[in-house]
Amino acid sequence: MEKYDAIVIGAGAAGLFCAAMAGQAGRRILLIDNGKKAGRKILMSGGGRCNFTNLYIEPAAYLSQNRHFCKSALARYTQWDFIVMVGKHGIAWHEKTLGQLFCDDSAQQIVDMLLAECEKGQVTLRLRSEVLEVTRDETGYTLQLNGDTVSTPNLVIASGGLSMPGLGATPFGYKIAEQFGLKVLPTRAGLVPFTLHKPLLEQLQTLSGVSVPSVITAEDGTVFRENLLFTHRGLSGPAVLQISSYWQPGEFVSINLVPDCDLESFLDAQRAEHPNQSLKNTLAMQLPKRLVECLQLLGQIPDVSLKQLNSRDQQALVETLSAWRVQPNGTEGYRTAEVTLGGVDTHELSSRTMEARNVPGLFFIGEVMDVTGWLGGYNFQWAWASAWACAEALAAPVNG
Repeated sequence: MEKYDAIVIGAGAAGLFCAAMAGQAGRRILLIDNGKKAGRKILMSGGGRCNFTNLYIEPAAYLSQNRHFCKSALARYTQWDFIVMVGKHGIAWHEKTLGQLFCDDSAQQIVDMLLAECEKGQVTLRLRSEVLEVTRDETGYTLQLNGDTVSTPNLVIASGGLSMPGLGATPFGYKIAEQFGLKVLPTRAGLVPFTLHKPLLEQLQTLSGVSVPSVITAEDGTVFRENLLFTHRGLSGPAVLQISSYWQPGEFVSINLVPDCDLESFLDAQRAEHPNQSLKNTLAMQLPKRLVECLQLLGQIPDVSLKQLNSRDQQALVETLSAWRVQPNGTEGYRTAEVTLGGVDTHELSSRTMEARNVPGLFFIGEVMDVTGWLGGYNFQWAWASAWACAEALAAPVNG
C-alpha cells in the first residue's frame, strides 16, 4: 500500500493549486480525480478564457453563514499573488468590466500553468480514479480506489459542489464531511439564471437574446448594476446571476430597466419638443424596441402619444420601468449554475488551515465549503486562497 504525506481529492482549481504548493514545499502528494481531464470547470469558465481572479477582492463579496471565515485566507493569498504567478508563466491577460481578469488566449493556459506547478512539486496525478471508501484510524486515512489502496495522515477534499453535473460534479465532499461528523448546510444553485411563470414567460419569450443595462434589487436589499439578458427560459445575464445567490423561492426582484436615464425629465423634455410623438417610439430611444412593444402588450406601457400621457400615468410608467417587479418561478438549477451555495459548515473548520477542528488531518478547500463569491473571478480567488492556506498547513513540520 502506497503512503503519501497528503492525498488531495479533486483536480479542479483548488485541488491542483493546493497539491502544487504542498508538493513544492517538499511533501509527497497524490492528487486524484474521477474525470479524464484535470481542471474541467476551469476550461469552461469565462467563455473559455477563465476569469481567474478580480482586482477588487474583498470579504464582503462572499456569502457564508460564517461571514468572517474567508477573511484570513483572502488576506494571506491575494489576487496580486496569483497575478504574479500568471505573469511568471507568460500568460497574457486583460481586465473586463468591474475588475474581472481574463486570459487573452485560453483557459487552457491556466490549467497548463497549474499542471506545470504540480510537476514542479513532483505531484502524482491520477485521473479516472474513483474513491470507493475512506476509513480512518490513529495513523490517518486509508482510501480504497478502483484497483488500489493508498494511505495518508492528511486528506484534502477539493471535490467542489453540485454545479454543472455534466462536468462530473457529485456530492462526494459532503458525504465525506458527514461520514466524519461534520455539519453540512443545505445546498442550492448559485450564480444561476431565473426561470419565469408561464404567462409572463410566454409573453417575454419574443425578447430572447435582448440585453439591457439594469440595476437589480433583491428583497434583502442587495443591489447589483449589470446587464440583464432575456432568454427563452426566463432571465439571465450578469445582473440576474449575481442576484440569484441572494434570492429565495417565492420572493420578488425589482429591476430598474432605465438606470442611466432620468425618465421623468426625459419624457417632459420630449413632450415639450414632440407632443404628438407616440410614447412607444419615445421609450424606444432608451430601451430596445422589442422590449417596449412587449411591455405594451403586457399592459405596462399605455398606447398613447406624449401629450395624451397624464401626470398620474407618467408617474406609474416611471415606477414600472425603474422598479419592474418580477417574481421568478425558480432557477435553472445546478445544470447551468456556476456555483453551489451552502456546503460544509465553516464553523467546523479552522479559517487559518482549512482543517476540520475535531477531525485531525481532514481538510476542505474551495467550493465544497459554505463560502460563495460573486460572479467575476471571486470564486477562483477563494479556490486559490483556501488551497494556499491548506498547503501552508500541510508544509508545516507538525504535519510531516
